[in-house]
Amino acid sequence: MLSWALTFLVLALIAGLLGFTGIAGQSMYIAKILFFVFIVLFVIGLIYGMVTGRGVPRA
Repeated sequence: MLSWALTFLVLALIAGLLGFTGIAGQSMYIAKILFFVFIVLFVIGLIYGMVTGRGVPRA
């Protein structure tokens, strides 16, 4: 999911440099939403791991 956010961020930067402000704005908006969804899921995963006691499997 983080890779999608970075993809839309790069798309927004390239579109902004080329003057496509509408596409750049929408791409930046999508990248921002995906980034915050990723952060929320990451925090939920951390909390779930601490509550259930499941850590990273050790080899």
